[in-house]
Order: sequence, then C-alpha cells, then structure tokens
Amino acid sequence: MGTGEIRARLGYSRQWTQRIIDRDDFPAPGYVLGGRRVWLASEVEGWIRKHRPDLAKEPGEEGE
Repeated sequence: MGTGEIRARLGYSRQWTQRIIDRDDFPAPGYVLGGRRVWLASEVEGWIRKHRPDLAKEPGEEGE
C-alpha cells in the first residue's frame, strides 16, 4: 500500500495520514520503490485492527 491507499483506507487527510505513518508504532515500509514508501497491506491492516478497531476488516474481506 502506498500513502494514498493508506489515506483512502483510513479516511484521513493527507497531513493526518503523514502523521500516522510517521508514528513509531506504525509499521515500517516494506519497500521503497522509486523513492516512494510502500507498506505490506497485512501489516497496515494489523495496525488498524490494533489502533483503529472501528475501521478493521475481518480477515478475507475485500481489500485484505
């Protein structure tokens, strides 16, 4: 997931999303491609389940 996908998934503004992904408890990017950070969707979803359970999807739901 790129930052835009994370932003869309959380429903946050660009600035708020940046604050979230810069937090120490947010997963580290899995890759850097062309200078852009990319996260594993499973790690982002795990963070959401722990920190924003109201937005969590069940395993196997669309988007996982």
